[in-house]
Amino acid sequence: MGILEITLRIAIAFITLLLLTRLMGRKEISQLTFFNFVSAIAVGTVAGSLTIDQALSIGNGIYALVGWTAFTIIMGYIDIKSKAARNVIEGQPVIVVKQGQVMENELRKLRLDINELNAKLREKNVFSINEVDYAILETDGKLSVMKKDKDKPVTQKDMNLSPKMNPVDMPTEIISDGKLNKDNLTKLDLDENWVNQQLTQANIQSVSDVFYAEIQNDGSLYIDSRNDTLH
Repeated sequence: MGILEITLRIAIAFITLLLLTRLMGRKEISQLTFFNFVSAIAVGTVAGSLTIDQALSIGNGIYALVGWTAFTIIMGYIDIKSKAARNVIEGQPVIVVKQGQVMENELRKLRLDINELNAKLREKNVFSINEVDYAILETDGKLSVMKKDKDKPVTQKDMNLSPKMNPVDMPTEIISDGKLNKDNLTKLDLDENWVNQQLTQANIQSVSDVFYAEIQNDGSLYIDSRNDTLH
């Protein structure tokens, strides 16, 4: 295959792909759901083959691109018209935080850990789970967050905090998935006995019963117990 033919194939593949992508619409690039992901990979693979695979004729390559585009548009139409089909094709949004409580079972199903959840929250300028009323992981992988209304903050006196503990600059994890973060406790000049006292006040028997806990900016303790349910 000579340079001229390769150049021609590149031009044809580029122009065809550009036109078909415009035809498929902005959703294909702005909201990468499971179906959009599969479609994008397939169309990109065909376009690449059209460019360099001599065994694939230009006519068949264009037909394959048009075919994938038509299939994508048809499935998009079905997606709009049928809720059942939409659930199968794109899935459903998943509540990962409900009324300030982490839905760890949902995280497990999504294969999303607490660190990834916190990272997604920080992308929304939320630096503590305690600020969140609801958080929903959308079908395109983005996190939608509804913050709580302004609540009366819990004081250090209410939480029986040590007088030598000061408010922290940033919410700090002290329990994750039932395990103490002893390094962070040391940095905050706290110990395991203090943690157990706070858990007892919250009617929690053991650290292992806690999915996640963190010290807030004002020195109060946010606790999320295990096995929260959506219902």
